[in-house]
Amino acid sequence: MYYPDCPKDVIYRYQDTIYRIAFTYCRNSSDAQDIAQEVFVRYLEKPPKLKSEEHLKAWLIRVTINAAKSLLTSSWLKKVVPLSDHEPISTDDSSSMDTYHAVMSLSEKYRSVIMLYYFEGYSVGEIAQILGRTETAVQTQLGRARAMLKTKLKEDWGND
Repeated sequence: MYYPDCPKDVIYRYQDTIYRIAFTYCRNSSDAQDIAQEVFVRYLEKPPKLKSEEHLKAWLIRVTINAAKSLLTSSWLKKVVPLSDHEPISTDDSSSMDTYHAVMSLSEKYRSVIMLYYFEGYSVGEIAQILGRTETAVQTQLGRARAMLKTKLKEDWGND
């Protein structure tokens, strides 16, 4: 049985990861913060019994994805008018901004595999397990997402 550090350490260690994943789904900072808070409240109220640190991280990610999907399908969200489609990130590197905008323009199923693979460092097998998809589906989605990003970035760079 794995016993994690104190809850405060777990929150500090994973807050950025959870926020990024939530933001990937809902595309706005306020909802992403709400989802992250909900995930950590769930963790604090009833900590899961897990085997390792990796299981804890996977549990947090799965809860985040479920909370985001729940928000996106809620009737409340259908009545809300967003102030912006997504929050800008601050960077001086225009290619980073182009890449960010290209990733955020992808549909949820492609955004999620890109974020988990490139930003969180998960393997295809781990992503398949986290998202409840087959490894073949994840590989296909990664390939399609890469092709879409390549096309999108060529268009953006070609317009300069």
